Amino acid sequence: MLPVASVLLSEVQVLAAWCILAGSYIVFALGRFPWMKIDRTGAAIIGAVLMVAAGVVGPDDVLGAIDYATIVLLFAMMVIVANLRIAGFFDRVAEWIVARLSPRHLLPAVIGVCGVLSAFLVNDIVCLVMTPFVLHMALRLGLKPVPYLVAVATASNIGSVATITGNPQNMLIGSLSGIAYIDFIRYLGPIAVGGLVVNWAVIHWVYRGALDRPEPVSTAAAVRTDVDSVQAGNAGQERIRRKPIVVLALVLGGFLVGAPPPLVAAVGAAALLITRTVEPRQVYAGIDWGLLVFFVGLFVVVAGAEHAGLTARLLEPFAAWDLHRLPIFVTVTAVLSNLVSNVPAVMLLQTAVGSFPDPREGWLILAMASTLAGNRTITGSVANIIVVERAAAEGVDLGFREYFRAGVPVTLATLASGSLWLWLVGP
Repeated sequence: MLPVASVLLSEVQVLAAWCILAGSYIVFALGRFPWMKIDRTGAAIIGAVLMVAAGVVGPDDVLGAIDYATIVLLFAMMVIVANLRIAGFFDRVAEWIVARLSPRHLLPAVIGVCGVLSAFLVNDIVCLVMTPFVLHMALRLGLKPVPYLVAVATASNIGSVATITGNPQNMLIGSLSGIAYIDFIRYLGPIAVGGLVVNWAVIHWVYRGALDRPEPVSTAAAVRTDVDSVQAGNAGQERIRRKPIVVLALVLGGFLVGAPPPLVAAVGAAALLITRTVEPRQVYAGIDWGLLVFFVGLFVVVAGAEHAGLTARLLEPFAAWDLHRLPIFVTVTAVLSNLVSNVPAVMLLQTAVGSFPDPREGWLILAMASTLAGNRTITGSVANIIVVERAAAEGVDLGFREYFRAGVPVTLATLASGSLWLWLVGP
């Protein structure tokens, strides 16, 4: 039986809603609309506009469809991370690793650093800033960079499962569920820690024999690496700005004591924008505006689907499977996340969680499965795509098949261990 709201819509409007939802999610799955230059963000904007134009979502309902807490939290964390980057925080971390580690210790170091940073910062941004550093570190140590680039992507996804601020879908789940920041860590933190260990074991096994083998470095790469070494050395001599680090510590402290994450993050971002030394445009350049717009458009598209009763119909076939059961919900979430990417999958499945016998358990399973499933393929998460594109800009090709070799076993192993943990401890 369809919701009452859908009865008020004409058959033409319901058909239009189907077409808009299908078209939007096809682009989310493929990354671009076939034969046209429409990316995921463009598809979300177009879908939202068409939902309003078709009368599926009223103009007055658009603002109510957007979860502003998620948008504010995501934007504020981007501002904080942008300031950390400008302050030289990530440069200092990378240099510390290079100065103290031998080649055989690079893999666990990369996995640990990316995992920890992604647990408290947005994993997409961690991948953006860490990929070139890790690539150049591998080249400077004479190692093949591909295993370490795979480690950046997979570890960033796994580490981000631990907290509400780890990735965009967790921010959305945290806002919709009302689960406290500390409770997120209590239930999902151990999954992240165990997952990082599993990640190291799988990558070490997949690339056994190649991790310690010197890799010939091209002249261009060597020149880039030498330049980076000089620049990093100069950066190391400068005093790192402490204000962003202090603000980050206070913000994380606010999260842990139970203060509303969007408010705490917004206060931290505002404090960092009060400055005499940093040009605002430098901060704004570090913000992923496309991701913010993507979220806004997607909220409206999903609201239109709910108004037309589409989400209820789409989830009807799974009702007979007892969707609330842990193995079934993990499987459905993982498959859907790989088809359309994790954020759109969470947007669609969040409508079902409220009807679960234990919604709290459902939210935690959704956060765990949608995040870990993103490691299966390059297109499984935005973080993976960022690593591939940043590596390509530096002349290193990380192909679909190469990533798939490690991505599949990492995904299956972490999903299994994560599911077992949630089954044992229970929310």
